[in-house]
Amino acid sequence: MPAPPAAKSSPKPGKPAAQASAKAPAKSPMVRAMEKLGLRRDIDLALHLPLRYEDETRITPLARARDGTTVQIKATVVSSDVSFRPRRQLLVVVRDGEETCTLRFFNFYPSMHKLMAVGHTIRARGEVRGGFLGWTMVHPSVSAAGAPLPNALTPVYPTSAGLPQAYLRKAVAGALERVDLTETVAPELLPRTHDGQPMWTLRAALQFLHHPRPDVSLDTLEDHSHPAWQRLKAEELLAQQLSQLESRRARDRLRAPALRAPEGGLHDRLLATLPFVLTDAQARVCREIAADLGQPVPMHRLLQGDVGSGKTVVAALAAAICIDGGYQCALMAPTEILAEQHFRKLIGWLEPLGITTAWLTGSQKAKERRDMLALIASGEAALVIGTHAVIQDKVVFDRLALAIIDEQHRFGVAQRLALRGKMRPQGAARDGHGHGHGHGDGNGDTQEPHLLMMSATPIPRTLAMGYYADLDVSTIDSLPPGRTPIVTKLVNEARRDEVVARIRDQLAQGRQVYWVCPLIEESEALDLANATETHAALGAALADAGGEPIEIGLLHSRMPVAEKKAVMDRFISGRMGVLVSTTVIEVGVDVPNASLMVVEHAERFGLSQLHQLRGRVGRGAAASACVLMYSTGDAPRLGETARARLKAMAETADGFEIARRDLEIRGPGEFLGARQSGAALLRFADLATDAALLEWARDAAPRLLDRHPELARQHVARWLGGKAEFLKA
Repeated sequence: MPAPPAAKSSPKPGKPAAQASAKAPAKSPMVRAMEKLGLRRDIDLALHLPLRYEDETRITPLARARDGTTVQIKATVVSSDVSFRPRRQLLVVVRDGEETCTLRFFNFYPSMHKLMAVGHTIRARGEVRGGFLGWTMVHPSVSAAGAPLPNALTPVYPTSAGLPQAYLRKAVAGALERVDLTETVAPELLPRTHDGQPMWTLRAALQFLHHPRPDVSLDTLEDHSHPAWQRLKAEELLAQQLSQLESRRARDRLRAPALRAPEGGLHDRLLATLPFVLTDAQARVCREIAADLGQPVPMHRLLQGDVGSGKTVVAALAAAICIDGGYQCALMAPTEILAEQHFRKLIGWLEPLGITTAWLTGSQKAKERRDMLALIASGEAALVIGTHAVIQDKVVFDRLALAIIDEQHRFGVAQRLALRGKMRPQGAARDGHGHGHGHGDGNGDTQEPHLLMMSATPIPRTLAMGYYADLDVSTIDSLPPGRTPIVTKLVNEARRDEVVARIRDQLAQGRQVYWVCPLIEESEALDLANATETHAALGAALADAGGEPIEIGLLHSRMPVAEKKAVMDRFISGRMGVLVSTTVIEVGVDVPNASLMVVEHAERFGLSQLHQLRGRVGRGAAASACVLMYSTGDAPRLGETARARLKAMAETADGFEIARRDLEIRGPGEFLGARQSGAALLRFADLATDAALLEWARDAAPRLLDRHPELARQHVARWLGGKAEFLKA
């Protein structure tokens, strides 16, 4: 077995680094396998904790073994033969007193055969099964009996193909001896354990978790309530809070235009012309955003609200404050449908007030795109709306001061970091009369834009505290008046004819209907075929009803943009009665006359996605319903996760309760897409159960950073390494 990797060393004095690296041996397959698991540093290995443990500290006589239990026996080999019936296998019979046991191996090596030669005494550990021919163990772990028994449980680590447990155990043990585990948390800042005792040291906690004593309660190891686990979770949460605190403080040192709405300006005129009155919740978050925009530091705020809570008008009023100050505002949405929805609304509100708006998407024709880029670069376009095309290299803003990102969780961290790095005001701001003026602090283009992120996926409080501690969060927690409650029905696929009858009834009343087909991730072709087949079947079923012909549209991801737009225009205008679609209508479509949503194969959708889809109806005065049609396939019943999702949808329409249940079902990493980084940001702590440790970390982070800045830096580097940057986006 190859030796575990040693700590990296520097080239010898006087020897050029290039020469030293040229002679460096190629990495072994074992080292490459470990690097795939992220095990590059000694601290990575030290924090690679066992999945479970095996008890090799005691011997159980076969006479006391029970069928189906895992035991370790000490016995003498009485026969060892290779059999070829019914397949090649090594059969080793061992005797322990009066009892015998057959060890059966389907994969074996000559060294194993040699170890278990007749007359040798061995130790074998595995699950014993009793039968007519006596005890049997299949593929037990085997070792020579001469070595002393270990005095700690044996760790079983998460691993990958080609990386044996023995190699990984040796690598971890070596790393634990070498790694620098200097305490980075001042003793006076450490919390107490559940029973009021001082916290364990980090080294003691890690040594224990890798090699726990055999008398430890396995329950406390499995549920992570043991004091050793508490120390690790406290350290991890503190690292996360420190990283976010450093991010917030770094941002507070940046400068941004201080934007204030003048009395009687665009903000007040927009507010006066809106065809509705803001809810108390909308008015409150507008005040919070206006206060941020009035500061000379960049706003970094998340606006969250349930589906249909009215986030777009809040964004429009924030944009008005920005434009009032003589600056530009950009609004970026993840899909063209959502971007166009914003464009329609904002144009309707702002163009009558004399505001020029630019539109940018990846599907634009070259001439239209050039015209839009010119409007943006000259500053004539005060508001820019589009998809990710807004952050492409050719887009140059004249005086950008506010960036709004809708459905921010749909954008990856790299995109949001690129947005912050690219979108800097580049010219002097002008007032509403075209007169130039400075940036307030005289730093010219060193200023950053304010950033407002919006999400229709409400975030539970503990999650916001843990993952978004570097953000200010505004919440619209009530819906505008006039919204009708949506009735949600769970219907088995076998009752499809009843659903079609319900569609006929809605169409007869002059209403419109969505029919959503599931996205088949493995194949766009299957996805398209499914939607096309449903479209044809609905057309045939509704044609049989007689009367006026019903127009049924089809919308899917592979359609050309112009064709998608034409279909949506017909549905929005009311000329189309039924829209059969994949999930491209998940967000952004606002058709008040649509009163019925049918989701086919609802068991395949995520909870947040189902809630978003349901939010496409109930946007007008008509009574609305959402039918979640599910299929169990060949199984007798739905899977546990799918059943929990559909049950939650039937029981509540509250987006915050939906989010709480979604968090329970999926866990925080998947719920947030791990901040869209592709890697979990919390490995050990659980925000649902470790709220007390999170509160401690939030309180301790500023004190550690202020009193011991170098220790704080070492702490973040130890725990987060390169992932710290993702917490800042």
